Amino acid sequence: MHLKSIFRLFPIFFLSFLLFPSISLGDQVFSRENSIVRAVRKISPAVVNISTSKLVERGVNPFFLQENDDFFNRFFRDFFEPRKRQYVKNSLGSGVIIDSAHKYILTNHHVIVRASKITITLANQQEFEARVVGTDPESDLAVLKIETETELPSITMGRSNDLMIGETVIAIGNPFGLSHTVTTGVISALNRSVRTESGIYHNFIQIDASINPGNSGGPLLNINGELIGINTAIYSGAEGIGFAIPIDRAKGIVSDLINYGQVHTAWLGITVQDLNENLINYFHLPVKYGALITEILDGSPAKEKGLKRGDVITEIKKNKIKSSRDYYDHLSQHTANEIIHLVFFRNGKRRKIDIKAAPFPPDLGLDLAFERLGFRVEELNRSLAIKYRLKEREGLVIVAIKKGSRADSIGLVPGDLIRGINDLSVITKEDFKKAVIRYRLKERITVLVQRGWTVYSISFKM
Repeated sequence: MHLKSIFRLFPIFFLSFLLFPSISLGDQVFSRENSIVRAVRKISPAVVNISTSKLVERGVNPFFLQENDDFFNRFFRDFFEPRKRQYVKNSLGSGVIIDSAHKYILTNHHVIVRASKITITLANQQEFEARVVGTDPESDLAVLKIETETELPSITMGRSNDLMIGETVIAIGNPFGLSHTVTTGVISALNRSVRTESGIYHNFIQIDASINPGNSGGPLLNINGELIGINTAIYSGAEGIGFAIPIDRAKGIVSDLINYGQVHTAWLGITVQDLNENLINYFHLPVKYGALITEILDGSPAKEKGLKRGDVITEIKKNKIKSSRDYYDHLSQHTANEIIHLVFFRNGKRRKIDIKAAPFPPDLGLDLAFERLGFRVEELNRSLAIKYRLKEREGLVIVAIKKGSRADSIGLVPGDLIRGINDLSVITKEDFKKAVIRYRLKERITVLVQRGWTVYSISFKM
């Protein structure tokens, strides 16, 4: 065929491809419906939009200066109490229905934290009000519940322990309020650790698709439309990359949140410390890293499984343990009743063991506080108020200080009041125990201490 004739026919071929996308080449037909299209069609009805309303207070001072204004802070804060003005702040996020019978929705903690009202919008634009069943800031997960007799779709749970780098994944969410936006990509890395302002998060799935705030809480799917992770926008510095919480990690947390309203983190009953060159030589270790066991409590899971003082832990569930901090950080990623696989060295020989973790015994909470923080507390009563000349009627008062402790070194004394630990208010001993147990695996915690009219924020190493 002459070259000019070919060029004349080219527009015809081009229009044919535009008007008839499925082209028959002989007996072969190419369909546009691939596995991604089928997965999205299958799962989309279970993906929801989450709208929250939060009541926020902002101070207004007599000179119309902002509360963070340096001039106001230097000269007027001690003389004027800023008036508080309330306003409503709205935000958007995503979630996914994981249980059609009980109407449970899985999302991120940061999507619904401090929300006064939570509205769920389905793909068909039906709206429902939801309540919080339980939330866990440490994993950034939360479970919501819709009270309705309406039949709802739900997603199929997959698994994340067999994911492959390079595997195709699908993320669905509501970025910037744009409902049911689909992005695809591949798994870039597994077991990724991310440092944020709130701390270090471990065992994330890293994907090559950006996760924006509106995507947060939405599902990450494999090519079969199974839930393998929950997308999170907790890392604000990400550009062109996204992170998701593995579904195997989320399952235990979801179970705890539904059954108890909070997460019971794993407890093995051991205390560890960092290794140094002398200890490595003393224990004849062929590795130069690990966490040395210095104490094992009687009756603990570790004791019953035969771990001993002097054993050196080098792995938790295939994650390398280089220090005592690594041990506590990775243990915090697991829940009670979960099987924890450990690799450790004893007498220079590598060994393996599986231990079923237990919940931390509540009775040990006050002893743990005395050991780590260096003080004991009692609930305020009339006799204690008279003894320490306190006008308050309720709360927790320090009654003993451990000599040589952090509390002793910074000058805390009996009669000081404890008002909170991290973001939790503490009024009773039960509040105090729960807070200490909840944050026992953190590197540091913040304790609010009141003396007279002044409240101090004090950091303690755990």
